[in-house]
Amino acid sequence: MPMVEGFSFDLTVIWAFLIAAAVLIYVILDGFDLGLGMLFALERKRGDRDVMMNTVAPVWDGNETWLVLGGGGLMAAFPLAYALILPALYMPIILMLLALIFRGVAFEFRWRAERGSMRAAWDAAFIGGSGIASLCQGIALGALLQGIDIDKAARSYSGGWWDWLTPFSLTVGVAVMAGYMLLGATWLVMKTTGELQERMRTRAWPLGVATLVFIGIISLWTPFLQEGYYSRWFAGWHIGLAGGVALAVLAIAALMFRSLTIHRHEYRPFVLALALFSLCFVGLGVSMFPYIVPTEVTIWEAAAPRRSQVFMLVGASVLLPIILAYTAYAYWVFRGKIDPESGYH
Repeated sequence: MPMVEGFSFDLTVIWAFLIAAAVLIYVILDGFDLGLGMLFALERKRGDRDVMMNTVAPVWDGNETWLVLGGGGLMAAFPLAYALILPALYMPIILMLLALIFRGVAFEFRWRAERGSMRAAWDAAFIGGSGIASLCQGIALGALLQGIDIDKAARSYSGGWWDWLTPFSLTVGVAVMAGYMLLGATWLVMKTTGELQERMRTRAWPLGVATLVFIGIISLWTPFLQEGYYSRWFAGWHIGLAGGVALAVLAIAALMFRSLTIHRHEYRPFVLALALFSLCFVGLGVSMFPYIVPTEVTIWEAAAPRRSQVFMLVGASVLLPIILAYTAYAYWVFRGKIDPESGYH
């Protein structure tokens, strides 16, 4: 691992954590948004669909700010990683972006559609965009975890066009879809009332079980993808770490299920679902760090020059508090239950 002296070493780690934080915030914010879109397919009543969409109408576009921040930060702070990862994942990333575009357009146009057939078409675009975007995000993550073929001498991607499409990446894609639907269901438990809330409470249970099963499958599969992963979890004292993480996941899941069915809380299931995602993200970080392209390129090898990192950190120290402030303010202003009689926005 190359060592960088003084402040530059710290800056590289800081930027790695900043980008990881931006990705995590995007996952937990836009995750329930995308999950709600997939749950849209299970609701047939126009009124219920309108209420579901109104729960995220004021905040959905702000959620995607963090995706732009994560992608832009990767390009600026770790240009080599950006140059290696993007060619390997062009197809799932392009499909994800197109799906998000169709989904965003559907948000606005479905409310303007007067004829039933047109509204149905926009509803289908919303459902399909949410599902494809979620699947592609999981596939991209799975493809990154399983490893990317690179030519270190040429500093370029050396794999094939379809290397991203494997049983593991598809499994991660479906797992992300199930997890996002769990977030969406618990979000609607928190934001709605009546029959719609009860249906979402009922649906959150099997979605939680499916998410837990996928977490187990992927956690057991990942260490055998590359030697570096195995030593992180199943060698020496790391076995205790793996056991601790597994117990924490089970404890959070148990609290979430109890909160849904026994105590019938409204806010707590969503918070616990977010905690479950956050814990999985921490486990992902433990598996990958200090590699940004597993297990080929470390964050220090991919980092931008020190002056660039300093310049960007000054800008980030100004912009990040502003983004966090307006995001928190938007959620605070639109807190509470959704009135079924209220219109869009």
